[in-house]
Amino acid sequence: MIGLCSDIHDNIWALDRALPLLSPADVVLFCGDFCAPFTLAQLAEGLAPRPLHVVWGNNDGDRHALTRVVAGFDHVQLHGEFAELEVDGVRVLMTHYPDVARQLVAGAGAGIVCYGHDHVAHQEQVGDALLVNPGEIMGRLGQRSIALVEETSKAVEQISFD
Repeated sequence: MIGLCSDIHDNIWALDRALPLLSPADVVLFCGDFCAPFTLAQLAEGLAPRPLHVVWGNNDGDRHALTRVVAGFDHVQLHGEFAELEVDGVRVLMTHYPDVARQLVAGAGAGIVCYGHDHVAHQEQVGDALLVNPGEIMGRLGQRSIALVEETSKAVEQISFD
């Protein structure tokens, strides 16, 4: 099971509520916009020891400090702007940006492409690939959510929370 989350924007109180919802996941992918290093640390601590893969978002400003935080956690991998990984034999691509995700899903031969940025939960089958945005933890648009994806069947559970 893959846990997907994105766009915390330093709302550590909402992150506290999201972390237990990710507990069924064997691996968690974060699609960008922690914002501050302390938010990344809280995410990493709350998910340990499960693997956590992260990409940059447009509001992740102090990348030097964020990189130093990642270095303190063996289970966290920072991929930069884009991630390509394999989860239980399924090729998974991750970016922060919807336009990049749409390009990737159209031609990259991926099983799952995930993204964030626009804060809107979305799932769509595009050919053989699943395109999915877990929504936002922050709550700026009034609907906080994460997603759980069963990687082989590509079944998605979007989970909203207060």
